[in-house]
Amino acid sequence: MTVGETTGGRRRDPRAVRPIWRAAQVFRLATVVYAIGYQIVSVDSYTRPTLSWVLVASMTVWSGAAAIALSRDTARERAWPVATDFVVVVAMMAATRLVADEAFYTSHQTLPTTLWATNAVVSAAILRGPLSGVVAGLLISVVGAAVRGRSDLDLGSDATAPILVSVGLAIGLAANTARRSHRQLERATRLAAATAERERLGREVHDGVLQVLAYVRRRGNEIGGPTAELARLAGEQEVALRELISEQSVPVDDEEDADLRTILRAETGTRVSLSAPGVPVSMPRDRAGEIAAVVRTALANTALHAGHGAKAFVLLEDLDDTVVVSIRDDGIGIEPGRLEEAEAQGRLGVSRSIRGRVEALGGTATLDTAPGEGVEWEIRVGKHEQGKGSA
Repeated sequence: MTVGETTGGRRRDPRAVRPIWRAAQVFRLATVVYAIGYQIVSVDSYTRPTLSWVLVASMTVWSGAAAIALSRDTARERAWPVATDFVVVVAMMAATRLVADEAFYTSHQTLPTTLWATNAVVSAAILRGPLSGVVAGLLISVVGAAVRGRSDLDLGSDATAPILVSVGLAIGLAANTARRSHRQLERATRLAAATAERERLGREVHDGVLQVLAYVRRRGNEIGGPTAELARLAGEQEVALRELISEQSVPVDDEEDADLRTILRAETGTRVSLSAPGVPVSMPRDRAGEIAAVVRTALANTALHAGHGAKAFVLLEDLDDTVVVSIRDDGIGIEPGRLEEAEAQGRLGVSRSIRGRVEALGGTATLDTAPGEGVEWEIRVGKHEQGKGSA
């Protein structure tokens, strides 16, 4: 199923599918008129004409109730009328044997007519797609053949099965295409609005904050002395902010996704070297946030334990359904057994903040270190949860 609109916690079909449902109910009305006309023509051939009129009246009442029920917007509220519609169609077709003799029902349509029985196929196809439509068409065809007592494959004299299957396939494909097109249109609209808003914010930041930072950097360098450090810091923040704005101008594929490059840039700043792809690394925002927390912890450990003057480097790789983040420093490294000792002392930065987070994401965290050789973490995580997306 597709993800539609939600209202009050209920999933709604996209607006693009609603005209198809309305058209299906118009078709239902036309089939009812045809079925009543067929009843008028055939009633004299029935062995129980009164019962046949009762059944046709019941069919008409149900058709009206089904049309009203299927006009509602939520997919859940449409599920039970579609299922009931199928049951009613089967029951009406089987009831043909109660009102007609063998000579009639073996050579004529069933009581509710094949055209009216098509409503169950159409509804199933719109609700669940082409596969459900094809299955419903096959089942209705089998019921019709069983009621009539004919199972020959002469499509020249009876093309009911291929027609019903074709209807289910065509309507299902049309409904899925409408849903997919509607989602793509909504996504494009959201991305266009988000991009326009980012550009507006970028202009405001450029006109205000960036100009101030550039002025502080220039004047600090001119004055010299203690203000040179302030100028250097202002210059670093100016560079970081410009990079952030430029990356934010590239939209990701969905409002629930985030660009992992941008999030890691906020964690690394300008004092840590970050190497990342030139295109957005899009993944669910919550998973990107957890990866950023792992990087934050690793960089904090570098600042605290790698030694004075140690530099840190972060490498981000996008491998289709997997992201690999490498955090390396050129510090003093970790002595053998030091991590186990720290964990025994209740210092759980590595075991919980790094390995625990990565394991919760279904990924792996590999540590490579030796005294005097620095520390390197390789974090390998799927972009999506197992069983979701393409991971």
